[in-house]
Amino acid sequence: MTEDPHAFVRDNTAVERPPLVPEVALHLASEVVPLWQATEADLAESGLPPPFWAFAWAGGQALARFLLDRPDWVAGKRVLDFAAGSGVQGIAAALAGAARVEASEIDRFALAALALNAEANGVALELHDQDVVGLPNPGWEVVLAGDVCYERPMAARVGHWLGGLAEQGVTVLMGDPGRTYLPKSGLRRLARYAVQTTRELEDSDLRNAMVWQVTGEIALSTQAG
Repeated sequence: MTEDPHAFVRDNTAVERPPLVPEVALHLASEVVPLWQATEADLAESGLPPPFWAFAWAGGQALARFLLDRPDWVAGKRVLDFAAGSGVQGIAAALAGAARVEASEIDRFALAALALNAEANGVALELHDQDVVGLPNPGWEVVLAGDVCYERPMAARVGHWLGGLAEQGVTVLMGDPGRTYLPKSGLRRLARYAVQTTRELEDSDLRNAMVWQVTGEIALSTQAG
């Protein structure tokens, strides 16, 4: 089993800049299949999640681009990057002038990637290794969620929580390229971006990704569409 997540991330990725947000440097896997195979032994042995942290997904890139172009949404505010993955949107928030950026992940490899990516961009991310869904808000003014609607259980649980935060007055922003369980209502569209991707990850070389604000009117739906 891989003992040093930081070494694993460094050994299996290269520092690259996502096409939509070249301002951000990330440790990314240049080839999808080898990294997935490299973690299979760990997955079988300990139930580790797949290496989602090693790719700049379309929704996260769109959300990061939006924040860099519209820093007023996060400047001077306390921000949570939820289920942060590579941390592209949280790093963008820090570069856009957020007063404090926290990033939550339950995967130790993702936490290592977040630390390395923050260092590569010269920003500070406060890392949380616990499941924050349902916990009392410690003071977050903005919550970012990129690409979280890809599974029914995730969409149901997280959606209820995000909707509740929005009803409390928190600004909740989502980045999503039309995942199956994205809700059909309760969102306000803020921006749309064409994101270059790869067929190894998506079903197209180009995805249209949206940035949404959760209105708090309803919890997120799990109806496929």
